[in-house]
Amino acid sequence: MPINPFNNKTLGIIIAGFALNCVNIACVSAQNPVETEKPTADYKPAFAGQTRIAGVKTETPLAVSILNEKLENPWGIAVLPNGGFLITQKQGSMVILGADGKLLKKIEGLPKVDASGQGGLLDVTLDPDFAKNRMIYWAYSEPQAKGVLLAIAKGKLSAGETKIENQTIIYRATPAHTGKLQYGSRIVFDKEGDLFVSVGERSDKEVRIQAQALNSSLGKIVHITKAGKPVPNGPFAGKADAKPEIYAYGFRNPDGLAINPQTGDLWEAEFGPRGGDEVNLIKPGKNYGWPVIIYGIEYSGKAVGDGIQQKEGMEQPVYYWNPVISPGSIAFYNSSVIPEWKGNLFVGALSGSHIIRLVIKDNKIAGEERLLEGKGERFRDLVEKDGALYAVTDNGKLYKITKK
Repeated sequence: MPINPFNNKTLGIIIAGFALNCVNIACVSAQNPVETEKPTADYKPAFAGQTRIAGVKTETPLAVSILNEKLENPWGIAVLPNGGFLITQKQGSMVILGADGKLLKKIEGLPKVDASGQGGLLDVTLDPDFAKNRMIYWAYSEPQAKGVLLAIAKGKLSAGETKIENQTIIYRATPAHTGKLQYGSRIVFDKEGDLFVSVGERSDKEVRIQAQALNSSLGKIVHITKAGKPVPNGPFAGKADAKPEIYAYGFRNPDGLAINPQTGDLWEAEFGPRGGDEVNLIKPGKNYGWPVIIYGIEYSGKAVGDGIQQKEGMEQPVYYWNPVISPGSIAFYNSSVIPEWKGNLFVGALSGSHIIRLVIKDNKIAGEERLLEGKGERFRDLVEKDGALYAVTDNGKLYKITKK
């Protein structure tokens, strides 16, 4: 049975058929990897623990409840200062729920979205000063004369909470493309009050190579101000033929983006093709490899490009899955209500139909757990509030997972 060797302070002890991994006195019971299916490609990981890490199990008794089951294709969820929720719905509206999950308001009158394919009204987040300025930011697929692109907009939630006032588009991820897949996108504020935005590479072979092009927004994480301008002194500022807002590049479909509140590090999760879903630790100016290196294959069964997984100058994922679980979102747990979860990264799996808990030690994955298996849900977005984990699903449900 595999034991993950974290570092030279690790003591692995086999007891009664399972392992105890102890790192700086903190121990988790380690079991067989949670993934038991055959991978789609027989590629070797770049380092031990990069995939199929030992499984772990939450010891704290949990209570799972459904607070709402009448949402309409929810995509993004944000926590309001009063404990309620602001939720985007794919077809183009937002709703406000109370802390108990009951519908309070429906917000319409938003910009037209192209909701076909993987498009629609996507992520939403609150301004860090929302309690004072009531500003919100959202992502959506905006129809153009020729194609569709990802747009980022902002506006003020009205006092009556029924409309968004002074709506303004602050950023467009160019170029537009006629395809209807892989827009990304998540929006995260940094500690300075600027925005990180993840942008998909739009899937099709003729366009996805732009993930490697610095004059394109596609397949990037961009770093912009609240006005949509490049954050000054970015890694590509002043570089000829490069968009100065680019923070990192080489991504496929990055639907997960979150800052670790304990370290300030930016983490990302993205869909691979057939295999190769990834979790990445994002560093400025780095190239994350798509479509040159990948631990998956084409949907046709052929190799992607040259079929390589490592290349000098390209970053390795911290963790990957093969076969895919389809990571639709990520969120860090930063509460002591469930002590063993503090600092863990949670991943909403779409095709996997579960929520993944990843234990992180020294920026490596030290254990994996699957929660809410058997529910038949596609977990689209996650958020932590007051020690509870909340998740919206494509079937229109709002789940709450908390200590029993």
